[in-house]
Amino acid sequence: MHKNQNLKPFITMKSSLLSAMKATTIVGLVGLMACQNNKPIPLVYEVENTGADYALPVMPTVADLPVIRELPDPLEGVEDFSDWSRRRSEIAAMIQHYGIGQKPAVNKEEQVKARMDGDTLIVDVTVGGETLTLRSAIRYPKEGVAPFPLMIGTSGISLPRQIFDERPMATMTYRESQVNSYSQFFRRGNKTRGDYEFDRLYPELKDNGAYSEWAWGLSRLIDGLQLLGPEVTKIDTEHIGVTGCSYAGKMALFCGAFDERVALTIAQEPGGGGAAAWRVSHTMTEVESLERTDYNWFMESMRDNFKGDSVYRLPYDHHELCAMVCPRALLLLGNPDYKWLADSAMQVSAEAAHKVWERFGIGDRMAWDIIGGHPHCVLHKSQYPIVESFIDHFLLGKKKEEYNIQILAYCIMNNHAHLLIYAEDCKKLAKFMHKINCIYAQYYNSCEDRVGVTLYTYESS
Repeated sequence: MHKNQNLKPFITMKSSLLSAMKATTIVGLVGLMACQNNKPIPLVYEVENTGADYALPVMPTVADLPVIRELPDPLEGVEDFSDWSRRRSEIAAMIQHYGIGQKPAVNKEEQVKARMDGDTLIVDVTVGGETLTLRSAIRYPKEGVAPFPLMIGTSGISLPRQIFDERPMATMTYRESQVNSYSQFFRRGNKTRGDYEFDRLYPELKDNGAYSEWAWGLSRLIDGLQLLGPEVTKIDTEHIGVTGCSYAGKMALFCGAFDERVALTIAQEPGGGGAAAWRVSHTMTEVESLERTDYNWFMESMRDNFKGDSVYRLPYDHHELCAMVCPRALLLLGNPDYKWLADSAMQVSAEAAHKVWERFGIGDRMAWDIIGGHPHCVLHKSQYPIVESFIDHFLLGKKKEEYNIQILAYCIMNNHAHLLIYAEDCKKLAKFMHKINCIYAQYYNSCEDRVGVTLYTYESS
């Protein structure tokens, strides 16, 4: 039993060291470009949906769906990476059909017009004679050379402002209420489902959930950036990230999953209906489960069709929503202090999703970090290294020094850690360990608000 007064330093040391190791190893020790069958696996794509030409799979009625108690296999029918686009399109079709509703395709060249008004991007989308206008201000860095990488915040960016201010990158907030709203936050008069901006363009999709429509709106902003080009926008469209927290963390995940032009998705505390698997949260109490989520976000038919033990008839689960981001980069951030978020379900989901990246030899492009001890949507100091590392690698294109070292296993104790390491060049081993020690020391001092050399004695009883 640990003494209460010693518990906080113990947790801080453990989490700081783990995050330092993640930041150093998960994305730093292997190359950013992997190969499958001698073909490079892209980090991002130029099109919204590489599987757009595949025929939609047959969608059985709910009564004809089999009971699947375990998490469905996201790699079903996948022999190698060449099969993934097809499988990804199948997963996307299931999520739309049974969960969120349709994200309609748009002819970018014919239906989208874009312009800049100062630093504000304005995008007009016209469908069936109706036009929806999106406006989003871009915040450019004070230093650096254009075109800049861009991080888009869904409803806002809760990650610390300093992370972006210290880097030559732009940020932008996506105001999703320009597309659709939900009554919990943005009630406007007597409007209900089917009465918002998106519905003027697609009245036949009034039963859609908000997440399909919000993802559609973010894709139209990317359309506008591509149409105008970097000479006008000063934005590098090959390095676009999306992030959000809580309900907006769910939104960021759906946006990143359903648009392959997003290079990096950081979903912060997305909770149930985001990264957490419905099947797992169903076994838990006091969490956001399929029956206890906001149905402005999803099709109301999902609750009717899959409530209770019928959740096991759902032909997909949210580990597959996460997997749709592959081969692009995904970082999931959790906070177990808030039980409602169902982070233990997200942990199961993350582990299952990660197998997809691992299958293609790009496991370094996906990670998760779950730690308490901080308010909702406030990044814990120990999470800074992994967030910054993902941004540096997948948006800024920075490469870590290649050590040719693999961490095969690790065990974190109360006051030290054991590492099982394979090193191709033993001369680089000392330099590698020095790097880990430096990262850990910096962030331990940051967590404890101290400077200088840290000598720490842990007491237990």
